[in-house]
Amino acid sequence: MPFKSKAQRRKFAQLLVEGKISNETYEEWNRETGARELPERIRRKSTPKKATKRRAKSKGKTRRAS
Repeated sequence: MPFKSKAQRRKFAQLLVEGKISNETYEEWNRETGARELPERIRRKSTPKKATKRRAKSKGKTRRAS
């Protein structure tokens, strides 16, 4: 799976130095990414906001039990 951003590549390099991932894993991801220009960071796709329904306000009167 290729890297999606420069920040992700730096994070994986840090994990490699700390010994949390193998050199083969890092090199595989690096190979699949190739020489393409990566963005600094990737933002999450925002979810579309749902249209909110407005309810009619009550007039404040309560029904009394008879």
